[in-house]
Amino acid sequence: MNPSFPPRKQQIPVIVLAGFLGSGKTTLLNHLLRNRAGNRIGVIVNDFGSIEIDAMTVSGQVGSTVSLGNGCLCCAVDASELDTFLETLTRPAARLDVIVIEASGLAEPQELVRMLLASDNPHIVYGGLVEVVDAAEFDASRERHPEIDRHLAVADLVVLNKIDRVGIEEQARVRDVIAAAAASAGDAAAGGSAAAVICATHGRIDPELLFDPALRPDGEEKARQLTFEDLLVAERAGEEAGAGLGHHLHAEYDSVSFTAHVPMNPRRLMEFLDSRPQGLYRIKGFVDFGVGDRGNKYVLHAVGRFLRFDPQPWTRDEPRLTQLVLIGAGIDPGQLHKELADCRESAAPMPDTTQDAAHERSMWGVLRYVQRPDDDA
Repeated sequence: MNPSFPPRKQQIPVIVLAGFLGSGKTTLLNHLLRNRAGNRIGVIVNDFGSIEIDAMTVSGQVGSTVSLGNGCLCCAVDASELDTFLETLTRPAARLDVIVIEASGLAEPQELVRMLLASDNPHIVYGGLVEVVDAAEFDASRERHPEIDRHLAVADLVVLNKIDRVGIEEQARVRDVIAAAAASAGDAAAGGSAAAVICATHGRIDPELLFDPALRPDGEEKARQLTFEDLLVAERAGEEAGAGLGHHLHAEYDSVSFTAHVPMNPRRLMEFLDSRPQGLYRIKGFVDFGVGDRGNKYVLHAVGRFLRFDPQPWTRDEPRLTQLVLIGAGIDPGQLHKELADCRESAAPMPDTTQDAAHERSMWGVLRYVQRPDDDA
């Protein structure tokens, strides 16, 4: 089997950031803008009040768009304008790597997710729904906003914020309540594992949980003068270290790296992906399906319940292998590695037409998650 797929340009992940008033959602958003791992971030908000523009260099404003000196853009829109501004932010001239939508004042989080999944914009890919929760005020927030259970049920990642204000036992209790609330509200929803839950103080999470560090073409990131942003980051790092807040953010989650030098079995890999364990938030990398498709590697993008394969031709001298990275909280790295190893082909296939037909059928499950040019989403 060697289907022909047109080349696809790199798609921009769009992350929905949600949370009720006081949860620390805005603090987390500003943390991402300051610790962006070299990425140019486009932010869509209901109004500019949620972005600490004064703390950054503003290079210009046109209508409802503010251009920040660090290469990032901020747009203030309402829900009816979302598609229009997504189109604007994904134009090549914007040169953005990630887009974050702050849900407050725009629409219900699940409605924003639905809009993104139904979008016909070929330049974006769903990047996950992140729900921020106040650990110290969770019970009171849940009483004021009963719909929080519904939000937890559709979230891909829950950030349990302000853990410095509660003890270890209370953290564990709130985690249990979150898991139960999400499971209860999600009983009638489509299948899928519960969201990963990570703890945070002052909204500080590792940006690599949400997006990869930017990889610029050679020569694009040249030697430059120290910027205002660089000074702010250095000053803030010193303040956090002095306050005892500079613990390694990576410690809040686990990552698993997997490499296979033999092809993966499509059917077994899809069984693994269809039964992803609770707490597994992201999977990224590429897969070699061997005779399933000799001409293409399959770039894999999974976040929460969302899964997408993007076939890309092997280059002439590229080694044929599978490389995946799995990211989550509360996962068992050893068990995940073993389950992936069990997805490898056990023997080299023989040139047999019956076997070729079987391999073609086994790829059907994979191809369901390949976006065609004429697909709506």
